[in-house]
Amino acid sequence: MSDADMREEDMRPGDIVVGVALAIPQPHASILTGWRRQVRDPNADLVFPHVTLLPPTVLPADAVDEVEAHLARAAKTREPFVMHLAGTGTFRPVSPVVFVQVSAGVADCELLEREVRTGPLGRELDFPYHPHVTVAQDIADAQLDEAYDGLADFVARFTVEHVVLFSRDERGEWAWRAQFPLGG
Repeated sequence: MSDADMREEDMRPGDIVVGVALAIPQPHASILTGWRRQVRDPNADLVFPHVTLLPPTVLPADAVDEVEAHLARAAKTREPFVMHLAGTGTFRPVSPVVFVQVSAGVADCELLEREVRTGPLGRELDFPYHPHVTVAQDIADAQLDEAYDGLADFVARFTVEHVVLFSRDERGEWAWRAQFPLGG
């Protein structure tokens, strides 16, 4: 098992929690955050709208330089690409999550995810990788339904130009730590 396989319950003093994602740009990010607030998702102001490439992962703090070098290399393996978000989906009943679907750019996300999740970030996933943008999670069914119905017609198109390394603080808020441009 690599250090990146460590789960949060295995954290040691000095460890940090990181995630790697494709950040959703403005104005789309504000719209999606607004919906999370509207349905009273407690994570609305803690998590920037994104497509996950690496879920929350515990690392020793002294591994950050190696991780950043790895992400810089991984980002260079893919050129910028157009992402199209359209409509909603859900993981219910397996998981109480509503998301906006990635309808174009899926293969690009999958290839990036595979490249990111190697080397110092090599780890197993709890679920098969499915690129999406979470808009409601771990809230009452009525609120999940409100997000699902309310964003059913949501559409956004934009160019993805970089990968973002996020880190989570002790309050659970994710901070933008570094970004790595796509392409050579």
